[in-house]
Amino acid sequence: MDLTGKVALVTGAGSGIGHAIAKLFGQKGAHVAVNYFGYESEAKQLAEELSRHCARSIALKADVSNGAAVLEMVDTVRRELDGIDILVNNAGIEMPAAILDVTEESWDRMLQVDLKGAFLCLQACARVMRDQGRGGSIVNISSVHEDLPFPGFAPYCAAKGGLRMLMRNAAIELAPFRIRVNNVAPGAIATPINRATLEDPEKLAILRQIVPLQRMGEPEEVAQVALFLASEASSYVTGSTYYVDGGMVRYSQPL
Repeated sequence: MDLTGKVALVTGAGSGIGHAIAKLFGQKGAHVAVNYFGYESEAKQLAEELSRHCARSIALKADVSNGAAVLEMVDTVRRELDGIDILVNNAGIEMPAAILDVTEESWDRMLQVDLKGAFLCLQACARVMRDQGRGGSIVNISSVHEDLPFPGFAPYCAAKGGLRMLMRNAAIELAPFRIRVNNVAPGAIATPINRATLEDPEKLAILRQIVPLQRMGEPEEVAQVALFLASEASSYVTGSTYYVDGGMVRYSQPL
């Protein structure tokens, strides 16, 4: 799967899944815009590494929940890297709380980043792709929790459920412009956002029980699926969610 000459914007690429995707896309020939809000040094280091060894790369700080910041970021990518062919909506946050304890502030923040941010980036990049006239691919990094309940994370689940329907609507509306839109839904992946689970032997034991493949996934395994959806190998794929979860969403026990 080759991305030579393509321009990709990956949000939240300073760490975890976004970092792995940006790195793999660069290795496959894409010019990569590495967006970050936290993990600034890691994002800049990745962009420098890709520029030295692969294609052109730039690191851009932007809060995806801010419409003006998104427009400025997308315009910078368009000007400095000569267009946009691929968007990976990866930026996201989690803030655990029982549903009776969720504050209005935390609800708003998670929906702003995880859902509104994805919409703003999708809209801005899709306009560029439409005007370029050569199609494109938008890959949203969703979660198994676009389908699977996650007690203690109601706003996160609401955002990911919304992202599923945003993807489906966008896939239909953007198809006439040859812009494909798909979701990748990771399960339990070894990233900083899951540090509490990684450091808790009891939680890891439970995880091995409910994940049929009996382990956490790695960011690079999610990146491989994102690469497929970004590349021409998936040229007839749009409007779908691809689970990368070791079978977690299908977990079941006999009675």
